[in-house]
Amino acid sequence: MNPSTSPPVLACGEGQRPALTHWAAAVLSNGLGRYGEALAAAEQGSEYPDELGLATWSMVELIEAAARSGCPERAADALLRLSKATGASGTDWALGIEARSRALLSDGESAERLYLEAIERLGRTRVRAELARAHLLYGEWLRREHRRVDAREQLRAAYQMLAATGIDGFAERAKRELLATGETVRKRTVDTALELTPQEAQIARLARDGHTNSEIGVQMYLSLRTVEWHLHKVFAKLRISSRRQLRGMLPDLRHAAMPA
Repeated sequence: MNPSTSPPVLACGEGQRPALTHWAAAVLSNGLGRYGEALAAAEQGSEYPDELGLATWSMVELIEAAARSGCPERAADALLRLSKATGASGTDWALGIEARSRALLSDGESAERLYLEAIERLGRTRVRAELARAHLLYGEWLRREHRRVDAREQLRAAYQMLAATGIDGFAERAKRELLATGETVRKRTVDTALELTPQEAQIARLARDGHTNSEIGVQMYLSLRTVEWHLHKVFAKLRISSRRQLRGMLPDLRHAAMPA
């Protein structure tokens, strides 16, 4: 599992087309919360031995769909197959996906530890959609653990990231979960997108001016991980995907910070 073999950028050969179609259907159905349909599509997509990359991605969707459909045995089998691929890769992306998938089949402290590992690992990659889904799944788990305040934090992060990147199905799922915690979700407008906290605005300005995350951390007495996390939130609020785009936000950033 690495960026060069992710389904969205594969050139579709004769054997890849059906595998890609089933994977896409599984993703769409998981986003809409139609887990039975997602499970059926993912099982079909994972049965392409000649298309290992696509089959692996379908297994990721299969695990989520099976776990949500009350079919842990089907999810466990897919997890075993997935772990062989992720273990061979050893990247933060691969291991983050495995941790997220394994968390779906875990309980208590073990589940929480795995969700946090997934967020930490995926946070070190550029795969924003998968990081957002990790926040979503963790938030859903927290809500079911009756930890509403913690759930809101995760679900809010997921919703902002998913809405900013146009992944509407999962964004709506995050929104429904947020509403279930009692939070009011405002429609995203230019004004709400630019609501940076003072700390986020300062980090955004420093990043815009060319400072590295390490340099920003030194100046603001923050850990590297904290700087990265705040930048992720800044990107989501501003609906951008790179530091380079911060330069285009120069006029707005002067007025972006809202009162603490």
